[in-house]
Amino acid sequence: MNRKKFDFKPIGKAIKAARCDRGLSRNGLADLVYISPRYIASIENNGQHPSLQIFYDIITELNLSVDKYFYPEAQDNKSELRDRVDAVLDTLDDKDLSVIMAAAKALKDRK
Repeated sequence: MNRKKFDFKPIGKAIKAARCDRGLSRNGLADLVYISPRYIASIENNGQHPSLQIFYDIITELNLSVDKYFYPEAQDNKSELRDRVDAVLDTLDDKDLSVIMAAAKALKDRK
């Protein structure tokens, strides 16, 4: 059987974007998941395949959904930015979400 190797580069880029969105340096993320900053750089920039535990630690720390990378045919084709916004929204309470909703409506009405 001829298996295709999984390309980790798109996930690496998403990890980098999510890390930057949170205002975390590579050192900061590395400290949170107990690995070296150089390893984070290799994952983000070169698509290095991390161990399952490291992968889990990173995506849960960054609240990053990876379904679209594993099941692309089942996705709704949202942009990466939209996915990152959704991940941030998932961390907010209802009071915060009401403020975001009012701002989104104002932006929509302005267009």
